[in-house]
Amino acid sequence: NVLFWLSWFNLIPPGACKSLNSSVIYANNEVDLAEVDIYGFDYDYTLAQYSNALNTLIYNTARDFLVEHFKYPEEIKTYDYLPNFAVRGLHYDIQKGLLMKIDAFHYIQPGTVYRGLTPLPDEEVLDLYGGTFHVPLQQDSGFYGKGPKVKQFMDIFSIPEMTLMAVANDFFITNDIEYDPVHLFKDVSEAIGMVHIKGYMYKWIMQDLALPSDSQQAAVLKKVFFSGSRDKGMRHMVGENWRDFFDVVIVQADKPHFFTDCIKPFRRLDGNGDLRWEKITSLEKGQIYKQGNLFDFLRLTGWRGSKVLYFGDHLYSDLADLMLRHGWRTAAIVPELEHETKVVSAHRYAVNLTWLQALTGLMERLQIHRDAESRDVFVEWQKEREELRVMTKNLFNPQFGSIFRTLHNPTYFSRRLNRFSDIYMASLSCLLNYDLSYTFYPRRTPLQHEAPLWMDQLCTGCMKTPHLEDMANIR
Repeated sequence: NVLFWLSWFNLIPPGACKSLNSSVIYANNEVDLAEVDIYGFDYDYTLAQYSNALNTLIYNTARDFLVEHFKYPEEIKTYDYLPNFAVRGLHYDIQKGLLMKIDAFHYIQPGTVYRGLTPLPDEEVLDLYGGTFHVPLQQDSGFYGKGPKVKQFMDIFSIPEMTLMAVANDFFITNDIEYDPVHLFKDVSEAIGMVHIKGYMYKWIMQDLALPSDSQQAAVLKKVFFSGSRDKGMRHMVGENWRDFFDVVIVQADKPHFFTDCIKPFRRLDGNGDLRWEKITSLEKGQIYKQGNLFDFLRLTGWRGSKVLYFGDHLYSDLADLMLRHGWRTAAIVPELEHETKVVSAHRYAVNLTWLQALTGLMERLQIHRDAESRDVFVEWQKEREELRVMTKNLFNPQFGSIFRTLHNPTYFSRRLNRFSDIYMASLSCLLNYDLSYTFYPRRTPLQHEAPLWMDQLCTGCMKTPHLEDMANIR
């Protein structure tokens, strides 16, 4: 009976997701690689996929800064890093000290609001936001996710920052110590920034503590090349001759300001890493340049428009301006795809999702019955649907679920991913699976007005409503 009814809904059978894998490149827009002449790459988490140890090192060092530099209580050091607490793309309410997941329509996903390390009941969230789960646009209106009251954590480096933010809040709350959430946000952000400013990451790489973990980057660069501190990391991944693969190498570009600043000039570095004084009139192969701006870069190289494909992991600082202002093709590196596709391919997930879809369709149709028995069944199904949603969410991450979906909508992260990237993939090594004349075609998914309603597909030539007893006994 179950299979018969599910076939009426024209749903995807549980085994259909087994073909998903993290080696695929997914298309938001049509991209013909044969038209691409120039390939560009960000470094951190694009060319270099760091070991898992890096997040722990960032967290521990910033936590110690809070104690030693900002004079936070010593007991905060007892909090160890929680590697599976936060996910990328979450929002943080600076004034309320709340970490949360928001969908593409600016609505908070129920059950994903955390004060410290403790989830808030939905009722309390509604009280805090004036009886709604909606976060007004003006609070999160910054183009780069930096609204006046709410910030979005968009890059992979932000995961230890979110964890430290939650831990610091948790310490003050559980110990009943009065504090200012705004001060805490600024202090944690500055502590994380000090890790980068003081060069700790480069020291860890030089000490082999967080070297890039992807060994296929050399193969990717060779494929692209023959078709047409960072030094150690590149030598580790690619070899001593890594500069031969690039026409231009730029360090400390200061994105996203690199894309908008028309003034900051390029400076050339000598073999010792010291700045040269000469004015830059051309960008030469084999040299390393510092800072600069995109406008001078375009003038000196002539690389413009859709003939350039740029890879990056940060949707805002790496990709947004290049796509929107300069017409470059963009490719997002999303390492989380490896975990997410494994979950989606699992039999348990497919069964839960299929029944969740079916149950939603049954509820939609049952609403036309207004008798007491039908209302009782609807309430029962509503509870089961909520349980299924929570079970499905927990398969990805118990606190926040998938980075791509809320309960039924795309996340805010997904919306930006679709807006700012032509294609996206788990790592650069996915490119090895495709010929460089390959064309990526986006899937044509029906718009809401193009697809029939759930229960309009009951059966060919059969438009009657199923009896309540039939619907209630489906399982």
